[in-house]
Amino acid sequence: MFILRNILSPLQQEFKHRCKGDERGVWFVYTLLAVITHFTSSRSANLLRCLQTLFGLSLSQRRFYIFMASSKLPWSRLWTTLWSLIPSPMTAGRLLLALDDYINPKTGKKIFGCASFFDHAAKTNQSEYPWAQNVVSIGLLKIVKGRWACLPLAFRFYHMKKTIDAGKIKINGKAPSFQTKHAQAVEMLSKISAAFHDAPLLVVTDSWFGNNGLFKPMHKVVGQHTHILSRLRVNTTLFAPPPKRRKHQLGRSKKYGDKMGNATSLASEFQKHAATYSVNLYGKQRDVVAFDNIMMLKTLKCTVRVVWVYRRSQWVALFTTDLDLTVEQIIEYYGARWKIEAGFKEVKQEIGSSKSQTRNYHAVTNHLNFCMMAATVTWIYADHLDHTPQRCYAVNNRAHFAFSDVRKLITQTALDKNFAAVFPRPVNLAQNSFISALLRMVA
Repeated sequence: MFILRNILSPLQQEFKHRCKGDERGVWFVYTLLAVITHFTSSRSANLLRCLQTLFGLSLSQRRFYIFMASSKLPWSRLWTTLWSLIPSPMTAGRLLLALDDYINPKTGKKIFGCASFFDHAAKTNQSEYPWAQNVVSIGLLKIVKGRWACLPLAFRFYHMKKTIDAGKIKINGKAPSFQTKHAQAVEMLSKISAAFHDAPLLVVTDSWFGNNGLFKPMHKVVGQHTHILSRLRVNTTLFAPPPKRRKHQLGRSKKYGDKMGNATSLASEFQKHAATYSVNLYGKQRDVVAFDNIMMLKTLKCTVRVVWVYRRSQWVALFTTDLDLTVEQIIEYYGARWKIEAGFKEVKQEIGSSKSQTRNYHAVTNHLNFCMMAATVTWIYADHLDHTPQRCYAVNNRAHFAFSDVRKLITQTALDKNFAAVFPRPVNLAQNSFISALLRMVA
């Protein structure tokens, strides 16, 4: 109970200096709890019903919808405050940040951010160009109670240039300036780095983001303390490090050494030299066969450590610009990158951001902010618990607790009769006892 209060109180304090700040601060906190409660989807109508029936807030429908579509919610300060509440955010002296984008399919033609985006993961019975929002997101990779988790930190809606030029996207009546996904990522990384006092950053991403389109502006804007860890394309050409300059050598020094070959040809050549490493991968301690080497990439124009990981019939090549990382760390951190995909599922399906039917810019942005922040609050709460949460539903080959298990614990805490005393509400209405009993049974 006190854990939840210590997390939510600093967020509520951000409303103190605003008009009607006390009232809106309570609305914000209990709306965040309504999003987290695991038996309601995060549609605005469901959230209002939960606030009125479950938490007993005196809040009319009109005032709630105005609040949810407000342009004055201080999201920038709220996120900065929440980042400061993350316990021990660094892993081995670095901030591990997962970067990726996802699409959020919608129905309806007048929803902010929607366009026909290409879905590379579309199944045979699905459209390759669904009507959806495209969201670029960054999350913090962190071990929470013995398992990797991804805590959402920031996001941006991506708009195609042709959509902006056609005048189909408006923010406060004006067309936004076009930004690439790499530029949006660098902008978010700059704010995160400043909030964490310029701590060393290791951005873990897939091969689409793992190139000079991200690395060069990231080094220029964020700083030299940033590195990337990504997957190498099979046809990428690799070079040896440049030889040392000889005494009395004429001309400039070589930037690259001899051409070694591409990732595919080198994988076959190095397999006989591979060694076995014990790595914490996908929740278990596994033996992994791998080989590493220091090489040069012309795409990044710098030295990288390349690790070939061999499986039974396949291989994958990983690379990082952080040469201090060990082979075990490279494999484990890239394996943890999958948690951002699990995080997308948590926000879209479990919390229910994909079910929202909000339309205008402020309502859509506020709703996704609530969903992302609810996921981060859930993981922070789990990290503060004295004991590891128990898994409610047994699943084969999965011993760790799930995201829904923590949401259930938060729901039980928020529904406790003493929670209102610890975290008071301005008005405590008489609740419908029958409905409250049913909701408590579900929780």
